[in-house]
Amino acid sequence: MNQASPASSEAATDTPPIVDKGADKAADTVADTEKTTHFGFEQVPEAEKVQRVRQVFDSVASNYDLMNDLMSLGIHRLWKRFTIDLAGVHPGWKILDLAGGTGDLAAAFAPLVAPEGEVILSDINAAMLQEGRNRLINKGLTQGLNYVQANAEALPFASHHFNLVTMAFGLRNVTNKQAALESIFRVLKPGGRLLVLEFSEVKLPVLKQMYDLYSFQILPRLGEMVAKDAESYRYLAESIRMHPNQETLKQMMEQAGFERCSYHNLTGGVVALHSGYKF
Repeated sequence: MNQASPASSEAATDTPPIVDKGADKAADTVADTEKTTHFGFEQVPEAEKVQRVRQVFDSVASNYDLMNDLMSLGIHRLWKRFTIDLAGVHPGWKILDLAGGTGDLAAAFAPLVAPEGEVILSDINAAMLQEGRNRLINKGLTQGLNYVQANAEALPFASHHFNLVTMAFGLRNVTNKQAALESIFRVLKPGGRLLVLEFSEVKLPVLKQMYDLYSFQILPRLGEMVAKDAESYRYLAESIRMHPNQETLKQMMEQAGFERCSYHNLTGGVVALHSGYKF
């Protein structure tokens, strides 16, 4: 695992280390060696997908912010801002930010829950979690933040613990999405809420044609130019097309036990923000 950058080393002494809650072991246990699933447009054994997704994010971790800019033309900042505003966070809340990447949501939530609340930045990928931790330390954000490497399909937290769980641009990479939704439901308090921000099904025909051209022709070439990694970017584009569309994901959330489920289409459905409550 990478060490904190020199700029963050002093602050890191007052910052909790990353806690590994057996994410790799949990992923291997949850994955069925007999069942197959999609990795982009390929069909692969579940256990193989776990390993290959890990390899993708090991590869893109150091350029993750750039990857988001390329995939969204920079608009991901507005989508995340909408998510933060819709969350309606209060002081004292306990928040779990899953697949937290470089910590954009966690960074926004931490001051809002202070001084008594807690934000846990979590990711299954150690390299991604280290990047997020380093970035938040370099921003001077230490209070109320903890870092846990965990698998969303088998969350290692107590039941009825969090007021809010968020997952931005991560659910499509989960092998068993239904298991993840059920695990999230378990750890939420009664009255708690799940917000899932994810690429989805474009609803405007003209925009869809342009988006497909960009995703499959331009994005991999940009990935090769800026990160020397066309294949990871090709997978990310394909994974979007294989992700459940808006209505399907809403139904999956309801099946997991969530109520008052709804979604907001953003940028013509390029992204959707799904919301559901545990009562």
